[in-house]
Amino acid sequence: MRRGLHEANRRSWNAATAAHNTHKGDQARFFREGGTTLHREELELLGDLSGQHVLHLQCNSGQDTLSLARLGATVTGVDISDTAIEFARWLSAESGIPATFYRADVYDWLAVAAGLPERYDLVFSSYGAVCWLFDLKSWAAGISAVLKPSGRLVLVDFHPVWLIFDDAWVPRYPYSGFGSDNLLASEEGVGDYVAFELRERAPGQPLPGVEEFKNPHPAYEFCWGIGDLVTAILEAGLDLEQLREYPASPYTLRPGMRLIGDRWYPPPGLPAIPLLFGIRAVRPGERT
Repeated sequence: MRRGLHEANRRSWNAATAAHNTHKGDQARFFREGGTTLHREELELLGDLSGQHVLHLQCNSGQDTLSLARLGATVTGVDISDTAIEFARWLSAESGIPATFYRADVYDWLAVAAGLPERYDLVFSSYGAVCWLFDLKSWAAGISAVLKPSGRLVLVDFHPVWLIFDDAWVPRYPYSGFGSDNLLASEEGVGDYVAFELRERAPGQPLPGVEEFKNPHPAYEFCWGIGDLVTAILEAGLDLEQLREYPASPYTLRPGMRLIGDRWYPPPGLPAIPLLFGIRAVRPGERT
């Protein structure tokens, strides 16, 4: 049943992604002029990508995928959204940065890829990826199956501690299902978080692109704790190299946060909490 919810999420992401990209200006020009969408948190975990074969799962519209390619990698991006992959292919062609993109559910794609000869030096995923996974164990096992010996998994995402809060900064959502129901249904669907971010950064300024986006398609997310995630990675046969927690984020999810420099922190009066986590794990094997 949960696997079937991915089709509803595909429709919701198709609608939302089209709205998101209306706010981002001339993205092809941004990349042609040397732009990147990767942040220091993921860059520190990624390391040198020169000559690496990289698989970017849940790549959305391909901006991070092309940024990885800019670092010298040969990159394949996979995402469930038709709209996202169509835009990613267009952006690759218009920016002149080569990458290969597939429209597929991550579970389906990994199952097929496990039977093919190609293996990857790195699997990467970030920012709002884990909450869309209905089964962490099969996801992690699928990643392990497509990694080369000594290949790495790098994941940077919003911390589940942060995700328990609602917009009033009151704990509302479960940290984890703790072995039972961890499903969150949203009739509002995937929202226009890009518009929210722009309004928080520049209050009162005109919003480029779609105004007051309303998603006609519901969405379904899953609550996972750090223990759920790390256990799945270890059970898939990967060795955990790093687990980092960060007190600030390059993105904001909730109103009232403080922008200090280029990072968002919780509102005044709240204690420091982890807003992001970063994981690097490796498939055992001889290092080259």
